[in-house]
Amino acid sequence: MTPSRTSAAAFPALVSAALRPLPLGPLQLFLSAVLRRILRHHPRIFERLGSYAGKRYGLAPSDLPFAFVLDTAPRAPRIVVVRSLPDRLDARISGPLRALIGMADGSYDGDALFFSRTIVVEGDIEAVLALRNAVDDAGVDVLKEGAAVLGPLGQFGEALLRHRQNQSIASRTDSARSGSGETASWN
Repeated sequence: MTPSRTSAAAFPALVSAALRPLPLGPLQLFLSAVLRRILRHHPRIFERLGSYAGKRYGLAPSDLPFAFVLDTAPRAPRIVVVRSLPDRLDARISGPLRALIGMADGSYDGDALFFSRTIVVEGDIEAVLALRNAVDDAGVDVLKEGAAVLGPLGQFGEALLRHRQNQSIASRTDSARSGSGETASWN
């Protein structure tokens, strides 16, 4: 079950500003390697989209100075890093990067994020739901796949991020219990 989490910490504005002048090439190489790894471990992920295979999704982290275009063409899927999303997309999903990754790896409830307006979805909502279901069905853990591409340093980073995430969950659960007198609920 996915925890009903609706708040996702954003990168500080200073971090976003520091990233703005950096070239996108290294990030592009990294994300392409992550996508290749995901496809190696989950070769049918985009086939699960059915009639939505081949759709183009814009993923716009609201707390970073770049965005991503995910093309789900079954024979040649790809992800491209861009400074801003192009006009011709089937759907756009925007919100804090942590929320976007959390939706993909199941640590955040996509419905809760949507209804709390933490994320904004525009365009073909059915295609977005199909993508979310395909990722869920395949059991993709984006953070783990990205860390694996970086080797031992990535594994250390993943452990650190997961520890921080678990502390954040515990803190919110404790404050929910003490503030309302109720136990936290899960979807």
